[in-house]
Amino acid sequence: MIKFKTTSPEQTERFGYELAKSLVAGDVIALTGDLGAGKTCLTRGISGGLGSTSHVSSPTFTIVNEYEGGRLMLFHFDTYRLSGPDDFLMSGLDEYFFRGGVCVIEWSDIIEELLPEDTIKMTITGDGNTRTFECESGEKHINYIKEAAEKAGAEIEE
Repeated sequence: MIKFKTTSPEQTERFGYELAKSLVAGDVIALTGDLGAGKTCLTRGISGGLGSTSHVSSPTFTIVNEYEGGRLMLFHFDTYRLSGPDDFLMSGLDEYFFRGGVCVIEWSDIIEELLPEDTIKMTITGDGNTRTFECESGEKHINYIKEAAEKAGAEIEE
């Protein structure tokens, strides 16, 4: 696990941008955090880091937005309105895991049991502009996360 803080929306976005450089097809990033924690801001950075110029907004009512134009497709989910894993499966949304893009899932705790084994899990908490990230994943991803946080100038907690 790695824990770090960002102190502005721009720094949160920069972290996402830097992280995106190491992401590969099939990577899944599962986000949890309260409303306004910075989940969409982080996703905006990931989109930019993948090379997309699309405007990123929370897919609250559409459940998933697709962003292309970068080196990989970005599939941005908001599962807040789902009642659980069965809704996700019945809608065929699990097929996105196999479409060769990067999946970012807001409110991922709702479908946690369906997440692939090597999912990057991030819990974001915040107060004002400061965001604390607690990230869990395999060793490869943890190294990428730490590197991206350092490049973004985030304060890493040991």
